Amino acid sequence: MVFIPRGNDVLNTNPATGVDEALSLHGSDWLWAVTAIYIVSFLGLLSLCFTARESDRVFHYLYTMALLVGAVTYFAQASDLGWSAVEQADHLGHGMIRQIFFAKYINWVVAFPSFALGLGLLSGISWVTIVLNIFISWFWTLAYLAAAYTSTDYKWGFFAFGTFSWIILAMSTLNECREAANLLGVGRDYIMLAGYLNVLWVLYPIAFALSDGGNIISVTSGFIFFGILDVLMLPVLSFAFVIMGRKWDFGKLNLAFSDYRVHREGAVSGGKEVAPAVDEASVS
Repeated sequence: MVFIPRGNDVLNTNPATGVDEALSLHGSDWLWAVTAIYIVSFLGLLSLCFTARESDRVFHYLYTMALLVGAVTYFAQASDLGWSAVEQADHLGHGMIRQIFFAKYINWVVAFPSFALGLGLLSGISWVTIVLNIFISWFWTLAYLAAAYTSTDYKWGFFAFGTFSWIILAMSTLNECREAANLLGVGRDYIMLAGYLNVLWVLYPIAFALSDGGNIISVTSGFIFFGILDVLMLPVLSFAFVIMGRKWDFGKLNLAFSDYRVHREGAVSGGKEVAPAVDEASVS
């Protein structure tokens, strides 16, 4: 029996009809590679959940789910799915129809807030600031999505609003949250994580302006740019949080959420038995 390797038949199975600028076969191959990286990272981080103490799994759970969403969105893009045909003007002012992959923004609308939440939890900043940073990261992503789907030069208004929101997010994660992290004794680790993330984040507006915004580079080139950024962001930083977190005191950071659980036996305090905090009947 002769085995013939199966090629990438995505563009024949899910053809991009009615567009001038579309994903190429090599672009699909690259997206399959990124999908594999996300799946392996998801499985690796999921397995680490079983080796960590239950009270120390907050970052495991947070980024495991973000990686799962990222794997699904990259699977859709590699399959030439999750896109719309949007009229654009190229850098010479000529009109054309370009593939705009909304699946890419679904990935970001989960990944960006996940890091806003993770950095907020690590720094010990107030929940008000954490919620605000999550909202800002959503606003940033959705403003870029609106810009991508706008066919006129008014798209740069959405781009400006989104980029300005990123500046606010950068100021919060690099200044206010850093100061709070110093008080908890994790300032060095925090600034390494937040600094690395913000170096990547500063490249996203550039990549967007060249691809879905300005239509200067092709769909495939845009995916190569974004794919590198996404891999360096979510898979790399997810494991950085988990590995560096092995030396953190989750009790001091108030992140040992699972320690607040029901004990069926009464605790002994000062020679007297103390009843459990939760009534047995409520959990029976």
